[in-house]
Amino acid sequence: MMLGGGAKVAFVAVLVAMAVVAVESGVTCKLVVSSLTPCTTYLIRGGQVPTRCCNGVKLLYKDAVTKPDRQMACRCMEQAAKLLPAIKIKYAGDLPGKCDVDVPYKITPTFNCSTYITLYSNL
Repeated sequence: MMLGGGAKVAFVAVLVAMAVVAVESGVTCKLVVSSLTPCTTYLIRGGQVPTRCCNGVKLLYKDAVTKPDRQMACRCMEQAAKLLPAIKIKYAGDLPGKCDVDVPYKITPTFNCSTYITLYSNL
């Protein structure tokens, strides 16, 4: 089943959520894609989250230090989400918790990535 634009935005939001707190900077689209590719099957079908997926989630969460880092990650994830229309919002919303990554908001289909980056840029 294909998801609408709101669900894609929510998927992007969950991926951005993983980039809230960090130690080092330098987020690139290559890092975002390589970190989150192992999550694709889970985000489409659910089930058990692969260890490699959670490792990637945690890496991205750790590496997105600054507002520009998070903005870059967001832009990359928006592009990636366009290529993955089968992603289910429920699985995307569950991913941070399943990977023990704490995010400061609830993922919804109407989540606005730009608003998130502005509101949480000081974390």
